[in-house]
Amino acid sequence: MSDSAPTIQTTCVLCREPEGMQEYQRMAAHFGRDLSTMQQELHRMRVATHEQVRERMSVRREYHTDTPKAPDFLVGLRSHTVWEKTPVKLFCTVAGSPTPIVKWFELDSVILSQTSCHDLKCSVADSGVYSAVATNPEGKVTSKATVCVRSKFISFLSYLLPLLSGIHRSKLEVTLLDRFGVTFGTEGESLTLVATMVVVPDLPNLPPEALWYRDDTLLKPSRWVEMSVGGGAAKLTFPHLNKDDEGLYTLRIWTKDGTTEHSAYLFVKDAAPSVVGAPGSPMDVTVSDVNKDYVLVSWKPPNTTNEPLITGYFVDRLSGTKDWVQCNGSPVKVCKLPVDGLTEGASYHFRVRAVNSAGISLPSRMSSGVTAAEVESDVEVIKIEGKYDIVVRQEELQGVYVTLLEPPTEVHATEINRAYVVLSWKPPSLRGRAPLWYLIEKSEGNSNLWQRVNTGVQIRSPRYAIFDLDVKKACRFRIIAVNKYGPSEPSEPSDLIQKVDPHGVPSAPGQVIASRNTKTSAFVQWDPPKNLSNLMGYYVDCCVVGSKVWTPCNHRPYKFVVHGLIPGETYIFRVQAVNAYGLSEESQESAPLFIDAALTAPSAPYGITLLSCDGSSMTLAWKRPKNTGGTRITSYYVDKREAGSLNWKEVSHSPATSRVYKVENLTAGVFYEFKVQAGNLAGVGLPSEPSKAFACEEWTMPEPGPTYDLSFWEVRDHSLLLQWRAPVYSGASPVTGYFVEMAKKGSSDFVTVNAEPVTHCYLKITGLETGAWYVFKVRAVNVAGKGKASDVSDAVCAKALPDIKEIECGVDEETGDIFLSFEASEISEHSKFTWSKSYKEISESNRASVSTVGRRSRLTFVNPDKEDLGIYSVAVSDTDGLSSSHTITEEGMVFVPLKTELNYEVLEKGHVRFWLQVQKMSSAASYRFIVNDKEVTSGEGHKISHNASTGLIQMTIEHFTRANEGTYTLQIHDGKAKNQSSLVLFCFHHVEIAFIFIYFYLFCLGPHFSEYLTFHVNDDCTVMLVCKLANVKKETTFMWFKDDEEITLDVAPNPMSGTCALPIPLFSRKDQGVYKAVLGDDRGKDTSVFEISGQVFEDIINAIAHIAGSSASELMLQCTPEGIRLQCYMKYYTEEMKTSWFHKESKIASSEKMRIGGTSEMAWMQICEPTDKEKGHYSIEIHDGKSSHTRSFDLSGQVHGTGMCIHLPKCLFSLSSVDRGRVVGGLPDVVTIMEYKTLSLTCTVWGDPKPEVTWFKNEQEVLSDDHNQISFESGKFASLTIKNVTVEDSGKYSINVRNKYGGEFVEITVSVYKQGEPIPEPKLGQMARPTPIPTSQAPPSKPQTPAPSVKAPTAAPSPSVKSPTPTPPPSIKSPTPTPKSPTPPRSAKSPTPPRFMRSPTPTKK
Repeated sequence: MSDSAPTIQTTCVLCREPEGMQEYQRMAAHFGRDLSTMQQELHRMRVATHEQVRERMSVRREYHTDTPKAPDFLVGLRSHTVWEKTPVKLFCTVAGSPTPIVKWFELDSVILSQTSCHDLKCSVADSGVYSAVATNPEGKVTSKATVCVRSKFISFLSYLLPLLSGIHRSKLEVTLLDRFGVTFGTEGESLTLVATMVVVPDLPNLPPEALWYRDDTLLKPSRWVEMSVGGGAAKLTFPHLNKDDEGLYTLRIWTKDGTTEHSAYLFVKDAAPSVVGAPGSPMDVTVSDVNKDYVLVSWKPPNTTNEPLITGYFVDRLSGTKDWVQCNGSPVKVCKLPVDGLTEGASYHFRVRAVNSAGISLPSRMSSGVTAAEVESDVEVIKIEGKYDIVVRQEELQGVYVTLLEPPTEVHATEINRAYVVLSWKPPSLRGRAPLWYLIEKSEGNSNLWQRVNTGVQIRSPRYAIFDLDVKKACRFRIIAVNKYGPSEPSEPSDLIQKVDPHGVPSAPGQVIASRNTKTSAFVQWDPPKNLSNLMGYYVDCCVVGSKVWTPCNHRPYKFVVHGLIPGETYIFRVQAVNAYGLSEESQESAPLFIDAALTAPSAPYGITLLSCDGSSMTLAWKRPKNTGGTRITSYYVDKREAGSLNWKEVSHSPATSRVYKVENLTAGVFYEFKVQAGNLAGVGLPSEPSKAFACEEWTMPEPGPTYDLSFWEVRDHSLLLQWRAPVYSGASPVTGYFVEMAKKGSSDFVTVNAEPVTHCYLKITGLETGAWYVFKVRAVNVAGKGKASDVSDAVCAKALPDIKEIECGVDEETGDIFLSFEASEISEHSKFTWSKSYKEISESNRASVSTVGRRSRLTFVNPDKEDLGIYSVAVSDTDGLSSSHTITEEGMVFVPLKTELNYEVLEKGHVRFWLQVQKMSSAASYRFIVNDKEVTSGEGHKISHNASTGLIQMTIEHFTRANEGTYTLQIHDGKAKNQSSLVLFCFHHVEIAFIFIYFYLFCLGPHFSEYLTFHVNDDCTVMLVCKLANVKKETTFMWFKDDEEITLDVAPNPMSGTCALPIPLFSRKDQGVYKAVLGDDRGKDTSVFEISGQVFEDIINAIAHIAGSSASELMLQCTPEGIRLQCYMKYYTEEMKTSWFHKESKIASSEKMRIGGTSEMAWMQICEPTDKEKGHYSIEIHDGKSSHTRSFDLSGQVHGTGMCIHLPKCLFSLSSVDRGRVVGGLPDVVTIMEYKTLSLTCTVWGDPKPEVTWFKNEQEVLSDDHNQISFESGKFASLTIKNVTVEDSGKYSINVRNKYGGEFVEITVSVYKQGEPIPEPKLGQMARPTPIPTSQAPPSKPQTPAPSVKAPTAAPSPSVKSPTPTPPPSIKSPTPTPKSPTPPRSAKSPTPPRFMRSPTPTKK
């Protein structure tokens, strides 16, 4: 480096306050000579160090190189925080060739200084970000630092204000009011947790001290969380929500009496993925083991409930303001990755993305910034009494300049898995000041053949990740340290290291137990997995019983209470354990849990009131406890005592069952007090407060007594319904009505709501102020006047409950009955729907019926009439007052909702179609068309039809003329509901009339279609396109087209038959397209077009599924080398059919563990490497659009119909090794033999237990006789000997070898030729390889449908397709043998046409 290069400046400053001088002198005197000696030694070491630096600098000045080098900061800028008017010196050390030029910047303004040192005399205005930019022809580099200047005056005021106020934060009295509850958010949103409070005294400059915690970790303000306290509220704001923010949040505030705190969960769900099916983003990205050019990045995997399994992760890094750079070329499978190749002194952030078969997830939240730097050297601290320590660094003790390096030590592996191995070692203890790097060598096994590992890579940190090791080989490693003077000796070799997964994913958690917590949450517990394997935590999923849709409950793996559940639903839960290697298998599902509050004893009743007294007894009433304990209250216990007494006595040994009770055997003139306790299944609750003293005096006043049991229903924003019970004491005359009085909460100014008394015990009160609180009283009236007022009701807020729904009125689609339906937003296990008319409960009658399923209840009118008009209401017990009402009028009773009004359209052949569609239509609906005041019925010239499922009603007029103009009306009757729609067709458009007449003329003269193309599906699942022809002759031609390409059939269409059909075997998605039938001769032509796509394609698939599903066999067990296969044979199967597989009512998705597929003759599901977890009930559902066809199989241990006990691992082992019956060898594929010779088919078989052997010829069992001799010796050697073979002995022979674990079917083709004839060529095209066979017979074969071939318009006809299967000899009576074993022969025909029979897809020209 030249003399003009920036110099290294080292400044040592020791600052002492004046009052510290005495302490320093005292310590010096105390330590005396020892301290003086130590100071001299330290001085000598510093002098020696300076001499080394000068010597080295002089050597460097003499050293000259012409190698260009970009600028680099050896020592970067350091940030400072200082008082005002304090000098600050910013300095840096720069290297580079040629010598870099340094410029200084404050923000974006240049400071005229071109040295490596800059001085500031600070003021508050000098605060900011300063930059040093070093530039030479090879590049540019920047170093930044922040200078913060504080004012002493402002600091003094901040210190003085608390003293002036005389109040510390711990002296404030804080009371929390509205507290944040369980909160749900989505990634990317902003969210704020707020808790309001009352502070006494409330000082603007002295807010209370509020601390926020997440999972017991103190939070600090950052770019991810913002905190504020003031204005009577403490707020925690998340500007950009992320799953890392999920957890239990606690607000803790210091108060006069200690602390007050509140906690609640925050749940964050995944943002919408960029690709459907992509996983959620990883979380909790952390960086550890930071070195010069190496860090270790780790993270937590996301929860994958419905997405495909995660196959790996990508890690990205960000340095400065540059773009994100991907660190690994291929996904890493574990949740940590060593990243090397970093630039020393640079600051980095990291993020992670997950990968599965569907795509790549959104990136995780980036990690905190880290700076790649060398780990600080060993430091020795010498403590001295007082305020000072002596710090001695190891490198400062090296008195001489080290050139020869010692070897590194302690070589070992800190990370070992199947993806990579991280080596770690201890640097040389004496390594000098020269730059140091390392070489790594490896040796396989215990050999001494060493090979370089890091060729081309310079390692500066004592860490290195090796990715390309052979998994099957163990290696030793040694390290060599290198500096500019040369390499050190190699280190001692490490122990043998091999890439393995020492832990792997944990095992599945044990039993899961869910219990009630609140109305919207459940407490879930489980047994830990047997193999813990460094657990990070657990993921919990839930599923509503019957829905088969699993939903993640948490997105960070930790234990917690499951929140956000729907009250009144029944859930099941499952758990997965999580570690760095991924997620475990799901645990077993918990028992179903009905979501409701946990059962507790009820709270105390209240509001005891006196309803009547006759001098010897009193009738009491009280209000229901506000908390029923989560179940129905079954009893009330009443105690009494005389006023002034302390002893309570039971009123009766048997409890009361209602809230009105008559207390007998009282003494007249005595004052009594009463208290009540409520009881439920959980026990007896607390007693109520004693009532006021009631005098036992007979009531004789002429006015009525008080009403009681005031309750509120149908509470909405501006109205509510008040109900009450009639007084027990009516007075001298019957009660004639009631007055309702109302006041706002806290006010005593009651006003009468109704000017005239109401005669019923309810009143709808309107005109309320939204959000206001009200109280009510009710007085009964008779001839004598107003009676005693009821007790003041509880306060009620005029505000509708969240998610409240109203009663819906509709018409049943099947019966046409009118019904009222109500869906409760929440229910409890004991909730009951009570339907009322005019607020009187509807008892059982023949006019209406009530049905309830889950949270929905329906009131159905059996024979609706005018008597059924009125107000209907429903109330749900054990809820927060869920209720609604609906008024049925005469108009509402007879209404059939229309989807469209009556319309018309002009069709082909001069037809005109009139149509209308209703929203809902039952099968019992009736209708009629009226044209010009005359009813029209279906007959000649008019076709009338309807479709109840779609609500479509239509009429087609075949020959429309001007005489058909007029008014068209359609009248509909559905049960008691009705409607009508009219259409006027006066002045019918002349162009349309002309079109109709021209089309009708051509239609009558030439050949035409009497019925256009339609489809139907044959019993063999072949799709047929069919049309009917009219007015044809011998010269008439007929052609088929698909997508304008002609289709040629083996048998040409015959128009004279009046019907033409196009078969489409093996129908699938490839057969979609536009099909056209063209009919013509010299008189003209007609065309019919049929497009197979969209809904038409779905209808065809549903029709095929209906036939295939009806023909489906029961599920069969097939053992395969991979595991177990469940098979369902049917007439035809295609992947377009809507089929679903289930295991224990849980839907199965295709995966590496559970593979789902099929052939044209069966659907199958492969269970790979089965374990005991795969035991249970399996089923397949085939949906045809209207119904489903279910077939099942029980794998819980017993195979039905065979008496076999299936043990999954044993079955798998038997297939892969020796247990299954099979042919070991000896049989050829083809045998050719001359007539009158002896043929011997011999093979070796194996199985444990000993298998059964059966021989077949052309699917008929071969029995042993003089001509065919069968033998099976020693349970191993099976043979079939045919003496004097003839041509009749030619055919397909097969052997079936099987035992209880499965078997094998092997086929042999035998050809017998006569003497002198040429030896026939073997036909290998029909040979089958030995294959494991199912354990049940396949369904019978079906006839094959000839498939059409396709011809281009200019090409010659192609030869017809012939069946590849030879016809059996006439002597065979039955095509299907009855073997001894239930295994079908391999030659059993598929229930579908052969695969090479193509569908009518034309060849492209």
